[in-house]
Amino acid sequence: MSSLPKSKIPNLTTLVSIIGSASAAVMVTRTIIHEYCPPELQDYLYLGLRNFFNKFSTHLTFIFYEFDKFQDNQVYSAAEHYLSARMSPATHRLKVTKTPNQKHIVIGTEINEEFTDNYKGVKFYWSTVSKKTPTREYYSDDDVTHSSRSDLRSMELTFHRKHRDLALNDYLPFIVQVAEKKKREQQTVKLFTVNSNGLYSREGTWKSVNLDHPSNFATLAIDSDMKEMVMKDLDRFKQRREYYRKVGKAWKRGYLLYGPPGTGKSSLIAAISNYLKFDIYDLQLTDIKSNSELRTLLMATANRSILVVEDIDCSATLHDRVAVEAAKAARRRSSYYSKENEVTLSGFLNFIDGLWSSCGDERIIIFTTNHKDKLDPALIRPGRMDVHIHLSYCTPCAFRVLVNNYFGINEHNLFQQIEDLMMEIDVTPAEIAEQLLKDDNPDIMLNGLIEFFDVKRMENEEAEGMAKMMEDEELAATENEMTEEYDSN
Repeated sequence: MSSLPKSKIPNLTTLVSIIGSASAAVMVTRTIIHEYCPPELQDYLYLGLRNFFNKFSTHLTFIFYEFDKFQDNQVYSAAEHYLSARMSPATHRLKVTKTPNQKHIVIGTEINEEFTDNYKGVKFYWSTVSKKTPTREYYSDDDVTHSSRSDLRSMELTFHRKHRDLALNDYLPFIVQVAEKKKREQQTVKLFTVNSNGLYSREGTWKSVNLDHPSNFATLAIDSDMKEMVMKDLDRFKQRREYYRKVGKAWKRGYLLYGPPGTGKSSLIAAISNYLKFDIYDLQLTDIKSNSELRTLLMATANRSILVVEDIDCSATLHDRVAVEAAKAARRRSSYYSKENEVTLSGFLNFIDGLWSSCGDERIIIFTTNHKDKLDPALIRPGRMDVHIHLSYCTPCAFRVLVNNYFGINEHNLFQQIEDLMMEIDVTPAEIAEQLLKDDNPDIMLNGLIEFFDVKRMENEEAEGMAKMMEDEELAATENEMTEEYDSN
């Protein structure tokens, strides 16, 4: 191996000396700036240096924050799922999670880790970043002081500038597509309820639990024709994104479920959620104080979700406008009344069917009621509630589904007798299910069900007799009043 020419040695020694002196000077300068310069001046100097060196850089960096105001950043979430499936064996730190309802352990990216991805021959460099946000204090309705401290998490994607179009138009859409497919395969459906204390923070508006409801369309005790209609409607809705855009409508679908209590409205909602893998947001309008609170809640719901307003007939604000106007007039006479402190029908409809309804995609809205006739027609007109589903008393088809669910049988010599009784006497699927739980022997159970119908018949006859007696008493009282008025004249 040839040695370095002697004429070059002094020059090399000088170069090393210069580099060492420059490094020492940089360290001294950095220490002085850190110790004696105000933070604002430090940020200014850092920004200036970064901009200076960026002029000579051939790379570009995209930054994806976890949240964009009240909504999740879809690209951040997609990158998390995408990278977790492409972890390199050289990665030393991984995030490991598993919820009780998940079948497998999930591996993810940890904070402050780096990962290199190769897409179509181009290298993309990923890194995860976390910054602490200042502690914030706020007051809840019970005058208790709460504080919160959270991480501001983001992902950085760095690549050569000449691949900008490839990154924006090809690579990132590919990641979103792959992540959506992976997410649906691993998704655990969640049930969200309003977090009253979280209305003061960005990400705490809703609190959730895993929805481990076993209901599905195979075990749902409703008529088979109705099942098929609902499933076809849901499938068509999922496939019509471009159609909704073409006709200028928000990508949403409204369902009104109505019928007596115990006819399976909640079970149908759970079956829809499990079928679509959509989370459920359970909205109790009686807990909301104003239109602004309602807007905050609805803006915080995610895409591919179901908004449920159960027993909407119990929300007087939305169906009894005469009584509401009287109550408003009384409150206006109070010096403490504020017009903002109420949820109005017009405000609610604006979020369901107005401009705010377009702030999100692929959403389903479900209203339930026991008394459809009590609802304001403006609330359930076509375009707001697209599909009206009447869940009535138990039918022979629903009865056979229930028996098969509980006992695994499709035929029995008592089926016909029970189905004939069912056509005469109104019973709900919930009442039938309660009777099926009373014994493990199908023969004993079905005979007991026949006895239950006899009891139910007597109860109905007594109720009809009582109603007839009250009607006769009211009619007699009316006739007496008319007679007295005639005699006085």
